Amino acid sequence: MKIFCVVGTRPNFMKIAPVYHALQGRGICGLLVHTGQHYDEVMSEIFIRELNLPVPDIALNVGAGSPCCQVARIIERFETAVLVEKPSAILVAGDVNSTLACALAAAKLQVPVAHLEAGLRSFDRTMPEEVNRVMIDQISDVLLTPSEDADQNLKREGIPTSRIFRVGNAMIDSLRTKNAEAIDRSKTLLSDLGLEKRRYAFFTVHRPANVDEPSRLEKIVEILRIVGRELPVVFPMHPRTRKMLEPRILRCRLEAMQVTVCDPVGYVDSLALQGAAQLVLTDSGGVQEETTALGVPCLTLRENTERPVTLTEGTNTLVGLDPERVRRAVEDVKSGGGKRGRIPDLWDGHAGHRAADVLCDWIGRA
Repeated sequence: MKIFCVVGTRPNFMKIAPVYHALQGRGICGLLVHTGQHYDEVMSEIFIRELNLPVPDIALNVGAGSPCCQVARIIERFETAVLVEKPSAILVAGDVNSTLACALAAAKLQVPVAHLEAGLRSFDRTMPEEVNRVMIDQISDVLLTPSEDADQNLKREGIPTSRIFRVGNAMIDSLRTKNAEAIDRSKTLLSDLGLEKRRYAFFTVHRPANVDEPSRLEKIVEILRIVGRELPVVFPMHPRTRKMLEPRILRCRLEAMQVTVCDPVGYVDSLALQGAAQLVLTDSGGVQEETTALGVPCLTLRENTERPVTLTEGTNTLVGLDPERVRRAVEDVKSGGGKRGRIPDLWDGHAGHRAADVLCDWIGRA
C-alpha cells in the first residue's frame, strides 16, 4: 500500500506531518511529494526539519508563477509522478493551489483522493482559497473534517455522509508536539528582539486580497501605527508582503513606528512568538487556530473566516481592516479583556492517528 502525502506551502507541512508519521507507524508506505509552491529555506525546508519529515521522495520544483501557471505546472508534473509510482491513494491538505492541482490530476487518473481539512467555508468566492476548497471537496473520495460545521457544509453541498469522517484538527497535533520546545525557544527570541512576555503584539499578513491592493495595504500600515502606539509589534514579513512594500514609502513609515520587521520565521519560532504575545493580529487561517490552541487573543484582519469555531469557541475576533475596530479591540486586550475561549473538540493531539485509521480502513476496503 502506497500513499502520496502532498505538501506545497508552509501550512501543509503542519497538517500532513501528523498523518504521515501515523501512517509510517502502521507500516504504510507514505511518499512525501513536495510541489515546490513554497520553495526556499524559511518557507519550506525549515518546516521539514522541525516537523521531523524526511527529504521529500518526489520534488516537483514548480517554483513561483501566477496561480493558473502554478496549477498547470503542478498538474503536468504530478501526473508523471502518479503514472510512475502508481500510488493506492493521495492525501492532500488545506486549500492552496498545490492541493487543488494534485487532487485534480489524481481524479483525472482515477486515483482515490483524501482531503484533510475538508469542509471549511468562508462563503466568500472572491477568495482564491474558497474556490479551491469547494472544488477539492467535490472531487475527493474521502473527506477528513476538523469540526461539525465542516460536516454540515459538505452535506449541504450534496456530499454523501458515507464519505465524511470527522477526525479533528491535525495542525494542533503538530502544535502540541512542538509547544514545549517553542516555550523554551521564546526566552532567547524575546531577549534577541528586546521584547517582554505578554507586552507585545505579533503581526502577520500575506493574503493577496490584503497586500496586493495598495489602498488595503495603506490601511494595514495605519493599523500597525495604531497598534504600535500601544504595544511593541514584531512583524515577520512574508515574501509577498515584502515585495509589495519595498517599492513604496510605506516601508519607511513602518521603520518609524514601534514595529520590528524581520524575515519569515520557522514553525517553532512562530509558535514561540505567538504563545508569548499579549495579542496577535493576522489574516492567516492557521494562525487563528494556533492562537485559539495557545489561548492568546487574536484579531483577524478579514471580514470572514473559514474557521468559525475560532470565533464561537476560541480566542478569535474579526476586525477587518477598520482602524477603529482594531483600536477598540487593542484597548480591550490591554485592559485585561480579549477572548480567552476554550479548546474545541478533537483538538486533542490525536487527529493524525484518527485520519490514518480512516485511510487504512478505506484503502483496505477499496
